Amino acid sequence: MSIILHITTRDAWQAAQVAGAYRGDTLDTAGFIHCSTPAQVVPVADAYYRGQAGLVLLCIEEARVQAEIRYESPAPGADTRYPHVYGPMNLDAVVKVVDFPPNSDGTFALPAEVADLP
Repeated sequence: MSIILHITTRDAWQAAQVAGAYRGDTLDTAGFIHCSTPAQVVPVADAYYRGQAGLVLLCIEEARVQAEIRYESPAPGADTRYPHVYGPMNLDAVVKVVDFPPNSDGTFALPAEVADLP
């Protein structure tokens, strides 16, 4: 089992459950849903979500995602490739939802529940 992660709000995840699929906040504008590997998610959170409360990590089993997943560089020549989901995400691909609160200084740490996933 290979897990990728997506940072979102609990409200957005609850709305997706009502809608029947998860679209994130970038599928309609960028054409894909941004995701990260467990090793990538904390630097992403620190850069884009510093100090933000009410976040959760969607733990997504890649093999269950019905839309195409591509690993792409954020900029030409960049070494790191991030997983992007090119379409609405089926809810059954999310195997766990974990609270993702910031530390007292606003930075993030990988929750133990995520670190224990394969």
